[in-house]
Amino acid sequence: MLLMVIKILLISILAGIFGSILGLGGGIIITPVLTLMFGIDIKYAIGASIVSVIATSSGAAVAYVRDKITNIRIGMFLEIATTIGAITGAFISGFVNPKYLYVVFGVLLLYSTLAMLKKKGQELPSDIIPHPMAVKLRLNGDYHDKALNKDISYNVAGVYGGFGMMYVAGVISGLLGIGSGIFKVMAMDLFMKLPLKVSSATSNFMIGVTAAASAGVYLIRGDIDPKIAAPVALGVLIGATIGTKIMQNLKSKTIRMIFIPVLAYVSIQMIVKGFGM
Repeated sequence: MLLMVIKILLISILAGIFGSILGLGGGIIITPVLTLMFGIDIKYAIGASIVSVIATSSGAAVAYVRDKITNIRIGMFLEIATTIGAITGAFISGFVNPKYLYVVFGVLLLYSTLAMLKKKGQELPSDIIPHPMAVKLRLNGDYHDKALNKDISYNVAGVYGGFGMMYVAGVISGLLGIGSGIFKVMAMDLFMKLPLKVSSATSNFMIGVTAAASAGVYLIRGDIDPKIAAPVALGVLIGATIGTKIMQNLKSKTIRMIFIPVLAYVSIQMIVKGFGM
Protein backbone atom coordinates (compact mmCIF):
# COMPACT_ATOMS: atom_id res chain seq x y z
CA MET A 1 0.00 0.00 0.00
CA LEU A 2 2.83 2.40 0.91
CA LEU A 3 4.58 1.68 -2.39
CA MET A 4 1.36 2.45 -4.31
CA VAL A 5 0.97 5.77 -2.43
CA ILE A 6 4.58 6.72 -3.30
CA LYS A 7 4.00 5.85 -6.97
CA ILE A 8 0.78 7.91 -7.05
CA LEU A 9 2.63 10.81 -5.39
CA LEU A 10 5.45 10.75 -7.99
CA ILE A 11 3.03 10.51 -10.94
CA SER A 12 0.97 13.34 -9.44
CA ILE A 13 4.07 15.55 -9.28
CA LEU A 14 4.56 14.94 -13.01
CA ALA A 15 0.87 15.66 -13.64
CA GLY A 16 1.13 18.92 -11.68
CA ILE A 17 4.15 20.08 -13.68
CA PHE A 18 2.50 19.19 -16.98
CA GLY A 19 -0.90 20.66 -16.03
CA SER A 20 0.44 23.96 -14.74
CA ILE A 21 2.55 24.54 -17.87
CA LEU A 22 -0.32 23.86 -20.29
CA GLY A 23 -3.24 25.18 -18.19
CA LEU A 24 -5.08 21.85 -18.31
CA GLY A 25 -5.08 20.71 -14.70
CA GLY A 26 -3.57 17.36 -13.78
CA GLY A 27 -6.69 15.29 -14.54
CA ILE A 28 -5.66 14.53 -18.11
CA ILE A 29 -2.87 12.35 -16.64
CA ILE A 30 -4.30 11.38 -13.24
CA THR A 31 -7.55 9.69 -14.36
CA PRO A 32 -6.12 7.28 -16.97
CA VAL A 33 -3.08 6.43 -14.79
CA LEU A 34 -5.16 5.63 -11.70
CA THR A 35 -7.59 3.44 -13.66
CA LEU A 36 -5.19 1.70 -16.04
CA MET A 37 -2.00 1.43 -13.98
CA PHE A 38 -3.42 0.97 -10.48
CA GLY A 39 -6.84 -0.56 -11.29
CA ILE A 40 -8.66 2.06 -9.20
CA ASP A 41 -12.43 2.39 -9.71
CA ILE A 42 -13.21 5.12 -12.24
CA LYS A 43 -15.44 7.07 -9.82
CA TYR A 44 -12.60 7.39 -7.28
CA ALA A 45 -10.18 8.26 -10.10
CA ILE A 46 -12.49 11.08 -11.24
CA GLY A 47 -12.87 12.25 -7.63
CA ALA A 48 -9.08 12.36 -7.28
CA SER A 49 -8.88 14.12 -10.65
CA ILE A 50 -11.18 16.90 -9.39
CA VAL A 51 -8.90 17.30 -6.36
CA SER A 52 -5.86 17.40 -8.67
CA VAL A 53 -7.40 20.21 -10.73
CA ILE A 54 -7.99 22.29 -7.59
CA ALA A 55 -4.44 21.56 -6.40
CA THR A 56 -2.93 22.47 -9.80
CA SER A 57 -4.91 25.70 -9.87
CA SER A 58 -3.99 26.57 -6.30
CA GLY A 59 -0.30 25.87 -6.82
CA ALA A 60 -0.06 27.67 -10.14
CA ALA A 61 -2.48 30.55 -9.55
CA VAL A 62 -0.41 32.12 -6.77
CA ALA A 63 2.69 32.47 -8.95
CA TYR A 64 0.87 33.44 -12.13
CA VAL A 65 -1.33 36.05 -10.43
CA ARG A 66 1.66 37.49 -8.54
CA ASP A 67 3.63 37.85 -11.78
CA LYS A 68 0.56 39.29 -13.56
CA ILE A 69 0.53 36.61 -16.26
CA THR A 70 -3.02 35.62 -15.30
CA ASN A 71 -5.63 38.03 -16.64
CA ILE A 72 -8.15 37.89 -13.79
CA ARG A 73 -10.67 40.15 -15.56
CA ILE A 74 -10.77 37.79 -18.56
CA GLY A 75 -10.94 34.76 -16.26
CA MET A 76 -13.93 36.01 -14.29
CA PHE A 77 -15.70 37.27 -17.43
CA LEU A 78 -15.32 33.91 -19.21
CA GLU A 79 -16.19 31.95 -16.06
CA ILE A 80 -19.75 33.29 -16.45
CA ALA A 81 -20.05 31.48 -19.80
CA THR A 82 -18.45 28.30 -18.46
CA THR A 83 -20.77 28.15 -15.45
CA ILE A 84 -23.90 28.72 -17.54
CA GLY A 85 -22.66 26.08 -19.98
CA ALA A 86 -22.03 23.55 -17.19
CA ILE A 87 -25.56 24.06 -15.87
CA THR A 88 -26.94 23.63 -19.40
CA GLY A 89 -24.90 20.49 -19.92
CA ALA A 90 -26.03 18.95 -16.65
CA PHE A 91 -29.66 19.80 -17.49
CA ILE A 92 -29.69 18.24 -20.98
CA SER A 93 -27.41 15.29 -20.17
CA GLY A 94 -30.40 12.96 -19.85
CA PHE A 95 -31.69 13.79 -23.33
CA VAL A 96 -28.56 13.58 -25.48
CA ASN A 97 -26.54 10.51 -26.42
CA PRO A 98 -22.96 11.23 -25.27
CA LYS A 99 -21.35 9.19 -28.09
CA TYR A 100 -22.40 11.73 -30.71
CA LEU A 101 -21.04 14.55 -28.59
CA TYR A 102 -17.67 12.84 -28.21
CA VAL A 103 -17.39 12.66 -32.00
CA VAL A 104 -18.49 16.28 -32.56
CA PHE A 105 -16.18 17.71 -29.91
CA GLY A 106 -13.36 15.39 -30.97
CA VAL A 107 -13.59 16.71 -34.54
CA LEU A 108 -13.68 20.29 -33.19
CA LEU A 109 -10.48 19.65 -31.22
CA LEU A 110 -8.84 18.04 -34.24
CA TYR A 111 -9.62 21.15 -36.30
CA SER A 112 -8.15 23.28 -33.50
CA THR A 113 -5.02 21.11 -33.54
CA LEU A 114 -4.49 21.93 -37.22
CA ALA A 115 -5.15 25.63 -36.57
CA MET A 116 -2.55 25.63 -33.77
CA LEU A 117 -0.11 23.74 -35.96
CA LYS A 118 -0.22 26.61 -38.47
CA LYS A 119 0.85 28.95 -35.64
CA LYS A 120 3.60 26.67 -34.33
CA GLY A 121 6.40 29.14 -35.06
CA GLN A 122 4.58 32.15 -33.61
CA GLU A 123 5.97 33.50 -30.35
CA LEU A 124 3.45 36.31 -29.78
CA PRO A 125 0.29 37.49 -31.61
CA SER A 126 0.94 40.58 -33.72
CA ASP A 127 -1.19 43.43 -35.10
CA ILE A 128 -4.20 42.48 -32.98
CA ILE A 129 -6.97 45.10 -33.08
CA PRO A 130 -8.69 45.23 -29.68
CA HIS A 131 -12.36 44.23 -29.64
CA PRO A 132 -14.66 47.11 -28.55
CA MET A 133 -16.01 44.95 -25.71
CA ALA A 134 -12.45 44.21 -24.58
CA VAL A 135 -11.79 47.94 -24.35
CA LYS A 136 -15.07 48.54 -22.52
CA LEU A 137 -14.38 45.77 -19.99
CA ARG A 138 -10.66 46.62 -19.74
CA LEU A 139 -9.56 43.11 -20.75
CA ASN A 140 -6.35 44.14 -22.54
CA GLY A 141 -3.25 43.66 -20.42
CA ASP A 142 0.48 43.27 -20.06
CA TYR A 143 3.03 41.06 -18.27
CA HIS A 144 6.79 40.55 -18.03
CA ASP A 145 8.04 37.61 -20.08
CA LYS A 146 11.06 36.07 -18.33
CA ALA A 147 12.02 33.94 -21.33
CA LEU A 148 12.13 36.98 -23.64
CA ASN A 149 13.26 39.30 -20.82
CA LYS A 150 10.88 42.09 -21.80
CA ASP A 151 7.44 43.52 -20.97
CA ILE A 152 4.66 42.33 -23.26
CA SER A 153 1.49 44.36 -23.88
CA TYR A 154 -1.38 42.58 -25.64
CA ASN A 155 -4.82 43.33 -27.03
CA VAL A 156 -7.84 41.04 -26.81
CA ALA A 157 -9.83 40.18 -29.96
CA GLY A 158 -12.83 37.90 -30.59
CA VAL A 159 -14.52 38.48 -27.23
CA TYR A 160 -17.87 37.07 -28.40
CA GLY A 161 -16.24 34.05 -30.04
CA GLY A 162 -14.19 33.33 -26.91
CA PHE A 163 -17.25 33.73 -24.69
CA GLY A 164 -19.23 31.36 -26.92
CA MET A 165 -16.44 28.78 -26.90
CA MET A 166 -16.31 28.99 -23.10
CA TYR A 167 -20.03 28.23 -23.00
CA VAL A 168 -19.35 25.17 -25.18
CA ALA A 169 -16.51 24.18 -22.79
CA GLY A 170 -18.95 24.36 -19.87
CA VAL A 171 -21.56 22.28 -21.72
CA ILE A 172 -18.92 19.63 -22.48
CA SER A 173 -17.87 19.54 -18.84
CA GLY A 174 -21.47 19.20 -17.65
CA LEU A 175 -22.51 16.64 -20.27
CA LEU A 176 -19.49 14.38 -20.43
CA GLY A 177 -17.99 14.89 -16.97
CA ILE A 178 -14.59 15.79 -18.39
CA GLY A 179 -12.29 18.70 -17.67
CA SER A 180 -12.60 21.61 -20.07
CA GLY A 181 -9.16 23.19 -19.57
CA ILE A 182 -8.07 22.18 -23.05
CA PHE A 183 -11.06 24.05 -24.56
CA LYS A 184 -10.35 27.10 -22.38
CA VAL A 185 -6.76 27.41 -23.61
CA MET A 186 -7.87 26.81 -27.19
CA ALA A 187 -10.60 29.48 -27.01
CA MET A 188 -8.27 32.14 -25.60
CA ASP A 189 -5.47 31.29 -28.04
CA LEU A 190 -7.45 30.88 -31.27
CA PHE A 191 -10.45 33.17 -30.74
CA MET A 192 -9.22 35.92 -28.42
CA LYS A 193 -5.63 35.96 -29.76
CA LEU A 194 -4.03 36.06 -26.30
CA PRO A 195 -0.35 35.20 -25.81
CA LEU A 196 -0.20 31.47 -25.05
CA LYS A 197 1.34 32.06 -21.62
CA VAL A 198 -1.60 34.29 -20.67
CA SER A 199 -4.06 31.66 -22.00
CA SER A 200 -2.39 28.91 -19.96
CA ALA A 201 -2.14 30.95 -16.74
CA THR A 202 -5.73 32.23 -17.02
CA SER A 203 -7.00 28.71 -17.72
CA ASN A 204 -5.21 27.49 -14.56
CA PHE A 205 -7.04 30.18 -12.60
CA MET A 206 -10.43 29.29 -14.15
CA ILE A 207 -10.30 25.50 -13.84
CA GLY A 208 -9.80 25.82 -10.09
CA VAL A 209 -12.97 27.91 -9.76
CA THR A 210 -14.97 25.41 -11.84
CA ALA A 211 -13.58 22.34 -10.05
CA ALA A 212 -14.11 23.83 -6.58
CA ALA A 213 -17.76 24.39 -7.46
CA SER A 214 -18.27 20.71 -8.28
CA ALA A 215 -15.98 19.14 -5.67
CA GLY A 216 -18.65 19.28 -2.97
CA VAL A 217 -20.96 17.07 -5.07
CA TYR A 218 -18.24 14.42 -5.45
CA LEU A 219 -17.46 14.61 -1.72
CA ILE A 220 -21.11 14.15 -0.69
CA ARG A 221 -21.46 11.19 -3.09
CA GLY A 222 -18.42 9.56 -1.45
CA ASP A 223 -16.38 9.60 -4.66
CA ILE A 224 -13.33 11.18 -3.03
CA ASP A 225 -11.23 8.56 -1.22
CA PRO A 226 -8.69 10.27 1.11
CA LYS A 227 -6.15 7.42 0.63
CA ILE A 228 -6.06 8.25 -3.10
CA ALA A 229 -6.90 11.96 -3.10
CA ALA A 230 -4.33 12.95 -0.43
CA PRO A 231 -1.16 11.81 -2.28
CA VAL A 232 -2.65 13.12 -5.53
CA ALA A 233 -3.30 16.57 -4.03
CA LEU A 234 0.15 16.75 -2.40
CA GLY A 235 1.98 15.56 -5.51
CA VAL A 236 0.09 17.83 -7.89
CA LEU A 237 0.62 20.84 -5.61
CA ILE A 238 4.40 20.18 -5.56
CA GLY A 239 4.40 19.62 -9.33
CA ALA A 240 2.37 22.77 -10.04
CA THR A 241 4.79 24.87 -7.99
CA ILE A 242 7.71 23.48 -10.04
CA GLY A 243 5.74 23.81 -13.28
CA THR A 244 5.09 27.52 -12.85
CA LYS A 245 8.83 28.19 -12.65
CA ILE A 246 9.46 26.08 -15.76
CA MET A 247 6.61 27.68 -17.74
CA GLN A 248 7.78 31.23 -17.13
CA ASN A 249 11.20 30.40 -18.55
CA LEU A 250 9.86 28.68 -21.66
CA LYS A 251 9.09 30.46 -24.91
CA SER A 252 5.43 30.43 -26.03
CA LYS A 253 6.27 28.49 -29.18
CA THR A 254 7.89 25.77 -27.05
CA ILE A 255 4.71 25.51 -24.93
CA ARG A 256 2.66 25.35 -28.14
CA MET A 257 4.77 22.45 -29.44
CA ILE A 258 4.03 20.57 -26.19
CA PHE A 259 0.34 21.49 -26.33
CA ILE A 260 -0.32 20.42 -29.96
CA PRO A 261 0.33 16.65 -29.51
CA VAL A 262 -1.73 16.69 -26.29
CA LEU A 263 -4.59 18.35 -28.18
CA ALA A 264 -4.31 15.81 -31.01
CA TYR A 265 -4.26 12.89 -28.54
CA VAL A 266 -7.36 14.09 -26.67
CA SER A 267 -9.27 14.75 -29.92
CA ILE A 268 -8.51 11.26 -31.28
CA GLN A 269 -9.44 9.68 -27.94
CA MET A 270 -12.81 11.48 -27.97
CA ILE A 271 -13.56 10.40 -31.55
CA VAL A 272 -12.59 6.79 -30.80
CA LYS A 273 -14.73 6.79 -27.66
CA GLY A 274 -17.65 8.27 -29.62
CA PHE A 275 -17.52 5.43 -32.13
CA GLY A 276 -17.27 2.91 -29.26
CA MET A 277 -13.98 1.48 -30.48
